[in-house]
Amino acid sequence: MTPQPNPEAGAAVKAADRAHVFHSWSAQDLIDPPAIAGAEGSYFWDYDGKHYLDFASGLVYTNIGYQHPKVVAAIQEQAAELATFAPAFAVEARSEAARLIAERTPGDLDKIFFTNGGADAVEHAIRMARLHTGRPKVLSAYRSYHGGTQQAVNVTGDPRRWPSDSGTAGVVHFWAPFLYRSRFYAETEEQECERALEHLETTIAFEGPSTIAAIILETVPGTAGIMVPPPGYLAGVRELCDKYGIVFILDEVMAGFGRTGEWFAADLFGVVPDLMTFAKGVNSGYVPLGGVAISGKIAETFGKRVYPGGLTYSGHPLACAAAVATINVMAEEGVVENAKRLGAEVVEPGLRELAERHPSVGDVRGVGMFWAVELVKNRETREPLVPYNATGEANAPMAAFAAAAKANGLWPFVNMNRTHVVPPCNATAAELKEGLAALDAALSVADEYTE
Repeated sequence: MTPQPNPEAGAAVKAADRAHVFHSWSAQDLIDPPAIAGAEGSYFWDYDGKHYLDFASGLVYTNIGYQHPKVVAAIQEQAAELATFAPAFAVEARSEAARLIAERTPGDLDKIFFTNGGADAVEHAIRMARLHTGRPKVLSAYRSYHGGTQQAVNVTGDPRRWPSDSGTAGVVHFWAPFLYRSRFYAETEEQECERALEHLETTIAFEGPSTIAAIILETVPGTAGIMVPPPGYLAGVRELCDKYGIVFILDEVMAGFGRTGEWFAADLFGVVPDLMTFAKGVNSGYVPLGGVAISGKIAETFGKRVYPGGLTYSGHPLACAAAVATINVMAEEGVVENAKRLGAEVVEPGLRELAERHPSVGDVRGVGMFWAVELVKNRETREPLVPYNATGEANAPMAAFAAAAKANGLWPFVNMNRTHVVPPCNATAAELKEGLAALDAALSVADEYTE
């Protein structure tokens, strides 16, 4: 349903926002958040009646789109039956959500600890790993994002970590594979994989294996650039963790629940971690929910030993009811299969065709409904379109690109030198082609800044 334009209402919403809402990751005086009147499926619209095709899926979480009627109904029904209840009790929605998630996780990740979102899932996974091993350190990759809370932001490898990094979090960063901007002078995916694993094992050796509790990786890194790991890399990390008694944590907050065309991205690589974090797509973001899927050996650690952690809203009934409905919708409507099929048949060929015509496109990479387009100033040298972590005037080319996308009715997910193509996993072929056409127009603006 699209309501009639109501600019006056939009102005009131904007005024209240600017007066009282403190926004994340923002200089408060320099932002101009749009006032949103509604959303449905793959689209949202403002109070002036302008529609946008959401190629950001909110913040990469509306895997089944906005306002799916079955999920909305499930939330309404749960609110009428049992709106909330403390986490120490067995509640039907919570039990069923855990069962459905455990059915889909790889290997023996059969115990589910519920959190309120992805960042606190990462916090608890690291805490579990440290308690399980009795070791202090955590290794994580540069070009990664794991959340904004204290431990999660310190294992993050991008510039959002810097203001909070005091060097006391017990975190050591290393380079994960990324052939397009290889740190290992590799020329092939095989070389990149081999050299990245050698680098990681050297890091383990020099840090001291007996000091390392966990290695945490995004199965497919998200905001850092959607860098699908080369064949053999995650299996190699699994072997190193087994060799040195290190807990292997996979962060599937973005990649999980259909985003890569599989229930979990780990299934693409045949790898089973010891702990796996999730959030976002588990209930399409309709009510905040995240969690940690726990292997048998780590669950046993806390069989008779108290786990020293919890949250007031762990497994909140409304969030779990939304998760149950979302997982069932994804199964009934073939959402995971849709992401895999249309990703291969529409998104990938469409993006590669754009790359052939636009000199601003240096690289296209991804899987399923999880893609990144890397923008460059010069294809030959691979110089980024804007400097690393650019702001203000230095970021003008990317700002112009984003503005052009929005002017053409496409809401992009832009981060540094990349635009991510992450539409809802149940988007139609027609919607995807519409988005690619708008992206085509926006890339013409980016082309103006190339050499």
